[in-house]
Amino acid sequence: MRILLVEDDTMIGEAVSLALKDAAYAVDWVQDGATASNVLQDGDHQAILLDLGLPKRDGLEVLRRLRQDGSPIPVVVITARDAVEDRVQGLDLGADDYLVKPFDLSELLARLRAVIRRQGGQAAPMLTNGRMSLNPATGEAGNGEVSVTLSARERALLQTLLLHPGRIFSRAELETHLYGWGQEVESNAIDFLIHAIRKKLGADAIKNVRGAGWLVERPR
Repeated sequence: MRILLVEDDTMIGEAVSLALKDAAYAVDWVQDGATASNVLQDGDHQAILLDLGLPKRDGLEVLRRLRQDGSPIPVVVITARDAVEDRVQGLDLGADDYLVKPFDLSELLARLRAVIRRQGGQAAPMLTNGRMSLNPATGEAGNGEVSVTLSARERALLQTLLLHPGRIFSRAELETHLYGWGQEVESNAIDFLIHAIRKKLGADAIKNVRGAGWLVERPR
């Protein structure tokens, strides 16, 4: 899963980026609101962590423009603005959650997982298609016969597919979801990850659609 972090404080940005990467997310970090609005036009991210007190364009204006453009991407506001009216305004403008600084990184990650699940139409903490399941918080996955722990990238790939069962993802789409700016992607990286997941969860865990991409089956 690829996250856009919009935070102008270097210390906070570095800490959040590291926590996200440790939790198997790909992270792109920008430090002003104008750049954030430009980046969001590409539609390459699955969620946004958005500070409000940003240079060049306030975070609330970034949020307002995003929703006016019709984007449904989950947004978690992370800000020092703790007044009730600020929280109400942020939520009314379209934020999915609102977290006041200082915050615990584990809580931030839990809130991020929750908004991503809801965006994918799943409220339960375990993602499943009825044949296999994944706990995005721990990377533990199972198919009813075995229980395994996935690597960070394996977890990210399977999470992407399980959030959209039945949808075919091309190689380029999966690379966009799993890798951030400046990260080199080997030509066979996706094949390697899918092979590793199949080895752990069975050959039919991820289906190949020749010439199109990969999917996990819908629940029966």
